[in-house]
Amino acid sequence: MKNRILILLVVLSIFSCSKKNKEEMQTGKFEANWESLKQYETPEWFRNAKFGIWAHWGPQCQPEAGDWYARNMYVQGSDQYNFHKEHYGHPTEFGFKDVIHEWKVEKWDPEKLVALYKRAGAKYFFAMGNHHDNFDLWNSKYHEWNSVNVGPKKDILAGWAKAAKNNNLPFGVSIHSAHAWRWYETAQLSDTIGEYAGISYDGKLTKKDGKGTWWEGLDPQQLYVQNHPLSEGSVDVGRIHSQWDWENGATLPSEEYCLNFYNRTVDMINKYDPDLIYFDDTALPLWPVSKVGLDIVAHYYNSNMKRHDGDLEAVLFGKILTDEQKECMVWDVERGAPDKIQEKPWQSCTCIGGWHYDRGVYDRDRYKSAKTVVQILVDIVSKNGNLLLNVPVRGDGSIDEKELKVVEEITKWMDINSECIYETRPWYIYGEGPKAESANPINAQGFNEGKGASYLSNDIRFTVKGDTLYAVVMEWPANNEEILIKSLASNSPYFNDKLNEVKMLGGEIVSYKFDNEGLVVKLPSKSEMDAPLVLKIY
Repeated sequence: MKNRILILLVVLSIFSCSKKNKEEMQTGKFEANWESLKQYETPEWFRNAKFGIWAHWGPQCQPEAGDWYARNMYVQGSDQYNFHKEHYGHPTEFGFKDVIHEWKVEKWDPEKLVALYKRAGAKYFFAMGNHHDNFDLWNSKYHEWNSVNVGPKKDILAGWAKAAKNNNLPFGVSIHSAHAWRWYETAQLSDTIGEYAGISYDGKLTKKDGKGTWWEGLDPQQLYVQNHPLSEGSVDVGRIHSQWDWENGATLPSEEYCLNFYNRTVDMINKYDPDLIYFDDTALPLWPVSKVGLDIVAHYYNSNMKRHDGDLEAVLFGKILTDEQKECMVWDVERGAPDKIQEKPWQSCTCIGGWHYDRGVYDRDRYKSAKTVVQILVDIVSKNGNLLLNVPVRGDGSIDEKELKVVEEITKWMDINSECIYETRPWYIYGEGPKAESANPINAQGFNEGKGASYLSNDIRFTVKGDTLYAVVMEWPANNEEILIKSLASNSPYFNDKLNEVKMLGGEIVSYKFDNEGLVVKLPSKSEMDAPLVLKIY
């Protein structure tokens, strides 16, 4: 019965998207169905790029109080609710719409930041187009709650796109707003205890309520989209995770909502021609209750082919993909990596701190170190993946000095060792050592990053470029003992007797030999080299 209802909903959505107010789809090689999208092939430029940097930045960074702020500020007793009351007032009187109003981005210099990221080795740059907070960061044709109309009064995507073009970097946009319908349901609730108990937060306000306010003429329901019943069990704030795919009692989005998402996203594609698009969704936005995600992908691929004279250079990401869906787009893994080489190119997205800027991470010195970032990058590349790294941007548009130091140290490592990253491919095996030998499966969309023991000097990762093998030693040996690479033993199935020269990028080694135990490399007694260390074997 459940499957029949699902099919009916998809059919209804198909008819709903035939309305005359739907943005025109670009026709071409790709049609809006999974079978047609299987024609997709990942472009070589993306396979060679390996490393991108992301500005996961929007009005939720204004409070500098962490991720999912616009949802959790409406959860009585949560850290962000308490922060909000202290800094802004009660969420019945000062809601997230008012936080947007205060977001002015007075120190934002996209040219400076993108140039910094390119210098650090990024081969593509990502900006956020909107988050689950449903606020469009461009001059949105179909959504009045956008950054030109409210808040900074600037076209944020246009600024990032220009900076990426000036730095000759492919430009990506992440779109997260498909979930606003369910995500913002906390804004319908109210305190359960205290002087405001039972008084609704501002999530049910309408346009007529704005008379005499700064937002007069705007409709809060276009932002909060809460003119619908609560999902089953939504008073349990954790319930959203089991309802992420529009099941288990989630209130299903309306046809109007799905169509608006389609029009906004296609409008963004038509305005900025992004080289990459990231959807923060299982498979595609609003799937399987609507096919608008399929419509968007077909439009995007066909538009990109038209722009590139028949060649498809676009990259589009989805999460938790089936094998069939991995034929249609690139698989994205959040804060983690599979524990084996993937046949198809994929991407991991992670962050040096929280997704949205969090002053607490800064205060407690909790940013990932440059070494940790590089270890993550090397492991991912050894498995045929790319790394998309978020450097959190403060509400004012700047990054702090601790983040800058991390970026500068990544730059230092890449200046010496980047040849083991760019344009490489996986070897027969991705690595050897304790971490390679222990299973570390991903959980849902990822989330296995940092699990298990720390890397040791016998943790090795491999990449190849032509006839050259790179063996990356993930940690400097404690007492400068010899490094043994067992996979290169003369009786190993991976041994190649044409490999007889060994060098260390950026440094000198004392000696090396191939024998029945493996490749044995003696390091100098002292080195200022930063781990991971890269051995070039050819």
